[in-house]
Amino acid sequence: AEPSTKTPTELLPGETVVKEGKAAILFPSANEVFYNPVQEFNRDLTCAVITEFARDFLSQRGVKLVVPGEQERVVVSLGEEKNGVEEPAIATVGEKCEKGLRVLEGLAASGLRSVRFALEVPGLQSITANDFSAKAAALIARNAQYNAVSHLLQASCKDASMLMYEMRGKKERYDVIDLDPYGSPATFLDAAVQAVSEGGLLCVTCTDMAVMAGNSGETCYSKYGSVSIKTKYSHEMVSLRIILHSLDQRAGVYQRYIQPLLSVSADFYIRVFVRVFTGQATVKNSASKQALVYNCVGCGSFYLQRMGRRTSNGKHMKYSAATGPPVGPECEHCGQRHQLGGPLWAEPIHEPAFVHKVLSAVSANPCRFGTSKRIEGMLSMVTEELEDVPFYYTLDSLSSSIRCNTPPMLQFRSALLHAGYKVSLSHACKNGIKTDAPPAALWDIMRCWEKLNPVKREKLSDMSPSFRILSKEPSLEACFTVREDANPQSRRRHLTRFQENPQAFWGPKARAKAGGGISDSLQDKRKKFQNKRKNPITDSSELKKFPCKKFRKGTCTYGDDCSYSHN
Repeated sequence: AEPSTKTPTELLPGETVVKEGKAAILFPSANEVFYNPVQEFNRDLTCAVITEFARDFLSQRGVKLVVPGEQERVVVSLGEEKNGVEEPAIATVGEKCEKGLRVLEGLAASGLRSVRFALEVPGLQSITANDFSAKAAALIARNAQYNAVSHLLQASCKDASMLMYEMRGKKERYDVIDLDPYGSPATFLDAAVQAVSEGGLLCVTCTDMAVMAGNSGETCYSKYGSVSIKTKYSHEMVSLRIILHSLDQRAGVYQRYIQPLLSVSADFYIRVFVRVFTGQATVKNSASKQALVYNCVGCGSFYLQRMGRRTSNGKHMKYSAATGPPVGPECEHCGQRHQLGGPLWAEPIHEPAFVHKVLSAVSANPCRFGTSKRIEGMLSMVTEELEDVPFYYTLDSLSSSIRCNTPPMLQFRSALLHAGYKVSLSHACKNGIKTDAPPAALWDIMRCWEKLNPVKREKLSDMSPSFRILSKEPSLEACFTVREDANPQSRRRHLTRFQENPQAFWGPKARAKAGGGISDSLQDKRKKFQNKRKNPITDSSELKKFPCKKFRKGTCTYGDDCSYSHN
């Protein structure tokens, strides 16, 4: 069911129309409302996930979805009965479904995401697009009218947390809550886990990657209740496990718990999709789902320490404190100290059955989304990931630790398989290796590789991690013969798994400002300083291209003799 023709709406001075998916959105010329075109992948993936969630969720209410482009289109008259069994109601896009989902977009900005829900996701009863900015709320209402979805989409101008707190009653809760803030979602999580319905879907985006990646561990703890540390696997520790720990911790306060459906790290942000349930008995398992991580600062070996332990005698579950730590005062491989991070979510971060449903739907209907190829590649990698193995190693960091050449990906994966261990790639890192092999087995394989590609031992310091690791003999004989199963399907099919830079300055955009957008002078400045560290200045005369900071403050005493520009 295609949406009706756009309502004739006159463009205000300076406004432009931006098209994405089935939506056409009015945007002011100034940066009064936030919009980043690179996050089209985020919005496409969200539409795909909510559609499959609605398919499962509404089937229990006797509702069948009809998605544009899908082959099966069986339309049955409402109320028609066959052999005494009532036929399911049919839900199409753009039409209000009385038994459908109630959706809230807490921080809607222009309302693009909500308009796309109304035009692309069937089985919706209502959509509330909220923003604290009055200008944004007015624009949302205009965009709803412009796209002829005012019967489904209502604009709201409230504090997002207060709106969710008001709707936390069992009959008022939303079936789907989408939070995509500028920066951290921490201030909205407490309200969100209360305002989502039983078994409802909570979609959360985080773009404060610097804080969560270990640059400010104390800030990360204040926001998410977990200490972040700088590691090679920070994209998984950041994007998938710290935020899941925070969600589960806040849900547990209200006797609720989470079930992750899909968690991805993409570009400069992270995105998690979780279902929220209520159950006092299940909440008791929360401590055993969280873990601390011990990370060696020398060789990068890591170990998990569960926060709690649960055992079953067949009838009852017994809960007790975990025993530890799993490491000694120094790393057994390189003798360096350990950093302590966490707590974080240590359980699986995806539900494979649900991910397969989303993947199958997107693969069978690729014309539905502009980023279908990337969604297919990303989800294919997710389905190949080891479910019960947190974190990953990177080949370059393993090689760097012993100062040797980096082994080819297929040979290293084959060595792990020959040794009897499981191995997979990671969607969060191009050269990431997820494996159930202990660090001792990994270093044995690297020692065997070093024997084939020897390093100059005389150049290694006696106290360096590389010298200490290589001073031990391997306890296993690694086989680097390439196996057929070492190359995963997503890699064989050359799927688009990682996005290339789509345009200049494609990363996080500036925060929306009522006074105007990013000026041309700022863009020129960015171009001027692009790659300045990769191309160091060797000629002092080139310094005149850069402004003098002291002159700007009025403290430069060199005058015309200054090496920097006073323009």
